[in-house]
Amino acid sequence: MMPLRRFTIDQPKTVKEAAEMLAHYGENGRLYAGGTELLLAMKHDLLRYEHLVDVKTVAGLDKIEIHNSSLRIGGTATHRSIEMSRLVQERLPVVAEMARHVANVRVRATGTLGGNICFAEPHSDPATLLLALSAKARVQGRSGEKTLTMNETIVGAYESALAPDEILTAIEIPLPAKSARAAYLKFQVHERPTLGLALVLELDGSGHVITKATAVVGSVSPKPCRSEKADALLVGPKDTVEKRLSEAAQLLADAADPVDDLEGSAEYKRHLIGVYLRRAFVKALSQSTGEN
Repeated sequence: MMPLRRFTIDQPKTVKEAAEMLAHYGENGRLYAGGTELLLAMKHDLLRYEHLVDVKTVAGLDKIEIHNSSLRIGGTATHRSIEMSRLVQERLPVVAEMARHVANVRVRATGTLGGNICFAEPHSDPATLLLALSAKARVQGRSGEKTLTMNETIVGAYESALAPDEILTAIEIPLPAKSARAAYLKFQVHERPTLGLALVLELDGSGHVITKATAVVGSVSPKPCRSEKADALLVGPKDTVEKRLSEAAQLLADAADPVDDLEGSAEYKRHLIGVYLRRAFVKALSQSTGEN
C-alpha cells in the first residue's frame, strides 16, 4: 500500500458553501462524508485529490425523520444511526435490518448512506434495497435542487449522475402501505457481497393475492437491476406465484447479466439469484415493511 498523499479537509457550514467549494476546486476536490471507500482508494493511489469537502460538518444533514409521507434519511446519516434508529425500526424495519449487516460495526459507525450511494460501489447493500423501495435522492448544487430516482442516481460502477458541485442531501423512501411486505437478503463469503436481493410485495385485502411486486438484484453486475417481466410473474395468487419463482429468477438474471469477478463467477451468481429469490419470497410474506 502506498503512503497517503497530502490533502486538505475543508469543513463547510452549509450545503451551499460545500457546493461552492466543490465548484472552486474542480478535479482537485472531492466530497467527503464517511470516507470508508474514498480514503481506501486514495491510500492505494487509485484516486488523487488535494481537497476533501467534509459535509459531516453541515448541521442537520444527518437527520432521520418522516417528511411528506416518506422516511427521509439525511445524506450524512451513518449506517449505524440508521440501524439503531427507533423510527426506522418501526416504520421501515427492512431498512434497519439491511443497515445492520453492512460491512462491520466500525464501517457502519463512520460510513454514511449518502456516501455509499454516491460512490456507487457495485457491491452496495443500500442501493439494491432502495431501488426496490422506490426511494429517491434529493440533490443540491449551485444551480438549485432536484430529485432523482435511484436508477437515475447510479449510472454504473463507481459512477453517479451527480455533477461535480452537487451533494446528495437526503434519501426519501415512500412509506409503504400496511399490505406491503419486504425482504432483503445477501450472500457473502469474502469482503464484499456476492449477491444482494431485495423483494417488495403488495397483497390484496385477503392476503392471498400479490397485487404488485418488485424484485431487485445487486452485487452481480455494475449496478442494481430489476426486470419488469420478472415482476409481472410475481403477481397473482401466492401459490401460483410460488410455482413461477424459477422462471422469474431466470428473467431477473438475464436482465442483470451477471459478471465474473473476485466474488464469484457469472454462472454461480445466476444460480444464487434463483436460490435467494425463493428465500426472499418466503421471508417477505412472513413479515411487514412497517407501520404506515
